[in-house]
Amino acid sequence: MEMPIHPGTSSAIVILDFGSQYTQLIARRIREQNVFSVVLPCTASLETIQQANPAGIILSGGPSSIYDADAPAADPRILTMGKPVLGICYGLHFITHHLGGRVRSASLREYGHADLEIVSPAVLLEGLPNQLQVWMSHGDEALELAPGFSLIAKTSNAVAGIADEARRIWAVQFHPEVHHTKLGTELLRNFLFRICQVAPDWTPQHFVQETVQRIREQVGDGHAICALSGGVDSSVAAVLVDRAIGDRLTCIFVDNGVLRKNEFQKVQENLRLRLGLNLVAVDASKQFLAKLAGVNDPETKRKIIGNEFIAVFDAEAHRIAQQTGSVDWLVQGTLYPDVIESSSVKGPSQTIKSHHNVGGLPETMKLRLIEPLRDLFKDEVRRIGRDLQMPEDILQRQPFPGPGLAVRILGEVTPERVRILQEADDIVVNEIKAAGLYQKIWQSFAVLLPVRSVGVMGDQRTYANTCAIRAVHSEDGMTADWTPLPYEVLKRISSRIVNEVSGINRVVYDITSKPPGTIEWE
Repeated sequence: MEMPIHPGTSSAIVILDFGSQYTQLIARRIREQNVFSVVLPCTASLETIQQANPAGIILSGGPSSIYDADAPAADPRILTMGKPVLGICYGLHFITHHLGGRVRSASLREYGHADLEIVSPAVLLEGLPNQLQVWMSHGDEALELAPGFSLIAKTSNAVAGIADEARRIWAVQFHPEVHHTKLGTELLRNFLFRICQVAPDWTPQHFVQETVQRIREQVGDGHAICALSGGVDSSVAAVLVDRAIGDRLTCIFVDNGVLRKNEFQKVQENLRLRLGLNLVAVDASKQFLAKLAGVNDPETKRKIIGNEFIAVFDAEAHRIAQQTGSVDWLVQGTLYPDVIESSSVKGPSQTIKSHHNVGGLPETMKLRLIEPLRDLFKDEVRRIGRDLQMPEDILQRQPFPGPGLAVRILGEVTPERVRILQEADDIVVNEIKAAGLYQKIWQSFAVLLPVRSVGVMGDQRTYANTCAIRAVHSEDGMTADWTPLPYEVLKRISSRIVNEVSGINRVVYDITSKPPGTIEWE
């Protein structure tokens, strides 16, 4: 497994993932304290963990029982490295089991809010009140503590906190990383600053300085190309690399025929005039749409767009290489959730989906990767962009899927259906912006359904398409809640679409969260 880079700091907090739904949240909470954190699968080797130069190790929760035949396991030597260790939920069971205690199925399971009592002073709980509300999610409990451990906190039903301060090992049964645990951030701060004694030096300024310097050393006199979509991730990645190597970076922007209305022109203006990037724009819209003709299956559409993009990108890369002498590097805007979600990080957490920008280009291109944002979450990328003095309207753009409107057109993608959706989507975006909601919503867009219904316009019968509106709140795109848009906003959107977009006579609103649905429809 490729080790995550670790720019701008001297040490990291390593989080070993035992399959908890909250593992990524632990990493975010630590990053919020300006401390670098990295998630590794619990199966990571001791050598891999040591390469991350950990100042401390956190063992995440997980859905398994420590006694399950297929229970996720880590190298027990992590408990004897001499580094501070904090176990959370399943992490407490792992510590107890491997150091000589006993864990059993709890007679009273705890899920949700619980009242915790601190029963013994400990540096992990320093500054916290003796009584506080925490969030539990466990079916097992520590029946007997391992030798050397003492009870530091309890609930009415179970052991809630243990410590062996001589061995620098602490564990809690609850989840301090979730908002439902009051003062959970203070507990994590105690672990970071009182126990691990890390410096809060994970800042945008340090990241930019270290990353630019590292890219200069990597690339040397070589040339790089970057596939740009005009979105936040690829734009910030390109600006970072441009700051490092200047005009030896060539950005390629491809019109795949399923961009938003006027997107091809707007992105060129932003990237060339406002960001000063060396940009090659390729209009391959007819080429893509010809390949999509007659195709209804969503996965087939994704593969066609992906393969065609590679063909166009490969041709441009060869052309640029002929002009510059060689192209050695490929810049990608891969983010940390892409890495965690994709199969490139194997552990007990399920692979949610594969990502086109995590190992998606053919080996024949023989390009080495530059992924300057590989360790960042979306909000961190925006902070980096602000430090690079990038325009706010570029940084605040809502995410847009790689396959574009093709995954928002259910059924066949045709030039006419693209036109209809572009017009409807443009109305949605403009009305959301006019209402001052654009930057408060993770994504908001229109979907064209393969459903026609009867309507009446101007006393005449119509039989036209249905458009669905989707708006969601999310922190990182991995889960999402549908947004209750104000009635007046929905009314204006619906009225404008049916009156201004020929081909649509009905508008519906999607009130599905993720899970069980996905943000995109395909």
